[in-house]
Amino acid sequence: MYSSYIANCVFNALLSFTAVMVNSVTIHALRKASSLPKPLRTLLLSLSVSDLGVGLLVQPLYIAVCVMEMERPIKNYTIYSDTFDAFLITGNLFFLASFFGVTALSLDRFLAIHLHLRYQELVTHKRVIVGVFSIWVSSGILSLVSLWIPVNIIFVIFAVIEVACVITAACLNYKILLAVRRHAHQIQALQLQYAAQDGEVAIVERQRKYAMATVCLYLVFLVCYLPNICGLWISAMTSEPSTIKKILTLYFLTLIYLNSSLNPLIYCWKMRDILHIIINTLRNAFSCCN
Repeated sequence: MYSSYIANCVFNALLSFTAVMVNSVTIHALRKASSLPKPLRTLLLSLSVSDLGVGLLVQPLYIAVCVMEMERPIKNYTIYSDTFDAFLITGNLFFLASFFGVTALSLDRFLAIHLHLRYQELVTHKRVIVGVFSIWVSSGILSLVSLWIPVNIIFVIFAVIEVACVITAACLNYKILLAVRRHAHQIQALQLQYAAQDGEVAIVERQRKYAMATVCLYLVFLVCYLPNICGLWISAMTSEPSTIKKILTLYFLTLIYLNSSLNPLIYCWKMRDILHIIINTLRNAFSCCN
């Protein structure tokens, strides 16, 4: 158990630094990426802020809790209790914001790829901002309420929310993949026609690129979060504590926090506009230092 605490402290110290650095640069790049549709850019900014919060607040608090729990018996229980409560509130806040954010992102790309011209009419920038605001308010309320509700009930509530989001996002991303395959055939057909169709080809190709970025984000998110979801269900059904369960929980949480460092890499991989802005930003920063 002691070695697991040490390993998780080391991993999270490294991941915390990585998450803060890459998400700070990514937020700057997203703000300057005028080529991205405003609804998509707003949702990605919300997700990046959540990832930044994980590296800036959640992981340092997680390390502090792990260090205190290694000191048995805990010398100052009041400090430990306050630190654990802060970790619980911030962790649940960004945890839920990420869940709702990925689901909202999947819904946005599903509507964009299926509604076509009606998308801009129905999914306006103001409506997306209201949706993002609602995500953060509801996440904040749920994270605060978790302090006064029994642990088993909280596990059930969170597990139901997470499963609902995962299933909804899975259905949306499956529909997106089917549409992407159809668009690939459509692009090939358009490219065989006159040059006047070049603009339409570019629009379809851009929609396909953004859709695939969303699918990749969801798949990585699922890999990082699914073990913890299973752990929550097991904890809700079995009340008996065990050392193996505690060790697995430590690594499941670290896997979740890894997701905050991976998301910006997916943006750069699938959205080259963001990558170019980040490269130019870093190049300017290094030239100023020299």
